[in-house]
Amino acid sequence: MDILLLNSSDEPIYQQIVSQVKAQIIAGELKAGDALPSMRTLAAQLRISVITTKRAYEELERDGYIENFAGKGCFVKSQNTDFLREETVRQTEELLAKACEKARLCSLSLDELKEMIELMYSEETDND
Repeated sequence: MDILLLNSSDEPIYQQIVSQVKAQIIAGELKAGDALPSMRTLAAQLRISVITTKRAYEELERDGYIENFAGKGCFVKSQNTDFLREETVRQTEELLAKACEKARLCSLSLDELKEMIELMYSEETDND
């Protein structure tokens, strides 16, 4: 499991972990039954507090992505990947609706907005 934390991000550290684990599950990089590192191990690897990893794991469990077995650890839960993808698409649509609203407020043209999205999208994929 690869997690990259960005100190420059506005997103809290625990949320960065949650987002990246969810993305790895949706992409099939983490499969049902795969064990996640213990909270202590992940905290040590990332050089963060165990409380932070605990919060991330609790959110992942609450959202149905992982399950915790006392004394055994946390494992990726069996998922309906179509449902997970659809949920991610829905969230993307919500964010894009907000972006369009902001763009209209400052009289940004559709072409300018498209150019911004294309630049951001290619930046993200170039860094992967």
